[in-house]
Parts: sequence; C-alpha cells; structure tokens
Amino acid sequence: MKVPFTWKVTGWFMVGWSAQFPLGEVRPLRYFGEDLVAYRAESGELHILTGHCRHLGAHIGYGGKVVGDCVECPFHGWRWGPDGTNRKIPGEDRVNRGLRLRVYPVDEQNGCVFMWHQPDGKEPQWEMPDILRMFPELETDPENFYRPYPEFSSKTEREPVHPQVVLENGPDSLHFEYVHGATVTPQMLDYSAVDHTWNFLTGWPDARSDDPNKMALKIHAQMFGLGGSISAFDGSSKHRLIFATTPVDDECSDLFYSIWWPKNPGDESDVPPPEVRARVEKQFLVTVWEDLSIWRHQKYVERPPLSPKDAKPYLSLRKWATQFYDVPPVDATSTSA
Repeated sequence: MKVPFTWKVTGWFMVGWSAQFPLGEVRPLRYFGEDLVAYRAESGELHILTGHCRHLGAHIGYGGKVVGDCVECPFHGWRWGPDGTNRKIPGEDRVNRGLRLRVYPVDEQNGCVFMWHQPDGKEPQWEMPDILRMFPELETDPENFYRPYPEFSSKTEREPVHPQVVLENGPDSLHFEYVHGATVTPQMLDYSAVDHTWNFLTGWPDARSDDPNKMALKIHAQMFGLGGSISAFDGSSKHRLIFATTPVDDECSDLFYSIWWPKNPGDESDVPPPEVRARVEKQFLVTVWEDLSIWRHQKYVERPPLSPKDAKPYLSLRKWATQFYDVPPVDATSTSA
C-alpha cells in the first residue's frame, strides 16, 4: 500500500502477548525496518534492544541467552544490559563504554506487550493507557474477564496495510453493511481529538424500538496514537478489545487483535469454557479479517468524496494523525536528496 506519509510512526505499538516471552528466553523481532531482540530477564522484566551485537554483528535474537538482567550474544559472548550498555567482554577485564544498543521502552499490561517507537530514539512522550481501566464508568476489574491470549487473540503478519488506514475504519459507519453484513448502520454519537488520543462513541440503533435515539449497543473507543484502538462495549455485549497495527517495514505491518470477554457468573477460571469460546470466535474474532480482505487491495485516496455523514469525523481523524509523523515518507526523503 502506497501512502503519502511515513511508516516510521511515533507512538506505542503492540509486538505480542506476554505469554510469548517466557522467563529467561530470547526472541528475535523485526519492526520499523529494524532487527530487534526481546528478552525477559531473570527479574521477570521484559526488554527490547537493537538486535545486532555491536561486536561483529551477530543477531542476538537467534541463539542468544539471558544472564541475570543481561542478554548474551551467541557469537562471542558479549553481554548487553537492559540500558543498552556493554556489560561484559569475555577474556577481558574491561567493557566497551563507547558502544551501546538502542533501547526500545516497553509497556506490558493485561497480557499484552507494547513497544515505544520514535524514529530518532526520543523517550516516550505519553504513557500507554490501561486497556481495562480507561473507561471507569464501565467494568474495570481484570479479574472479571477471561484471559485474552491465546483463546481470544489473533495475529496476521506482513500485511500491506498502514496503521492509519486501519484506524480510519473508526469513523466509517457505512462500510458495516457491505463488509460485515450489518442490518443496522451504526451512528457516530460523539468524537474528539485530545492530544495523542482520538476518542469516539458509536451507537447501534435498537431495531426493535420506534425510538431512533435508543441504542441497543454503544461502543466507547480510544485510539492511543496510530498504534491501535481500544474499545469497550456497553449494552447487548460487555467485552473489551484492542486492535493494533505495527509496521514491519516501509511496505507492511503486523496486526494484533485481542478480546477480554466477561466471565460467566461464578466462574473463577481465567480460561474461557468451550461454549463461550465458540460464541466469541464466531461472532467477534472474524470481523476484523473481513476488513483485511478490503485493505489488502486498497489504494489510499488523499481527497476522498466522503458522505456528509462521515466527512467531519473522518477529516478530523486525518488531521489528528499528522502529529505522529516525525520524519517524511521514504519517497520524499529520496526526492529531496
């Protein structure tokens, strides 16, 4: 997908689920065109660093190991700390203070792992919001939801989709009929751009009522930058979900989707029973992949002839999104060189 803005976006981006990063294990990642290494130190804290050792360039994510709070290169045993500094050179009584791996700040919460990215390596400019507590007027206790992973989570890799295109689904109400087969068109009840968040409230009219203002379901949603959106359902359904998009390089992204489903009364297990799992998979886990069938072949239109119903929120979102592009797109960079 060719877009007029960079894929090296600033913000918090999902890179996986906590269960995928076991204690004491090392794992390779690749995002924003960079090879990375993730490791969970013996303390339990998860770290993400530049993937290649500064000694002779081996990828630490393939064969590296955790030693205390450090990660050790599989090639010659150089150790690197969670702050990116060199902590040990085998056979020598010194370290190289001039070499350092880039550190990518991590936020791990509610079973999900997020990484901060800013093209120039600047520190986080805002905090990643709490997925379950951002809407305090609705259910917030994590103990009242089944675990999101692995039963209620999905990932698709290297899709030709930019994060902004995914979020533009938020103010697009009319596509529900054609993409998802909805018999009722949702209504945008409210929206606002506040600093790094774009917030909106969507209502699904109650088809059984003669009152057009009566909603069978309301969806409270917040976009936490371009990394994704968090939604809380209120009405006929009471679940939470996150849909996140993380660029792999300048052509494609990985997409992550997780649902927190309310536990059945009296159920203390974090594992959803088979009947709940079957319902969620059938009614909710499939919808995002219906959108993906469109995005894979979509061409980005800079000045779309929007319907009056969607124009204002759609354009509001696009204007808000410009703040997350700290560097120009690749084509603009090559043109100006």
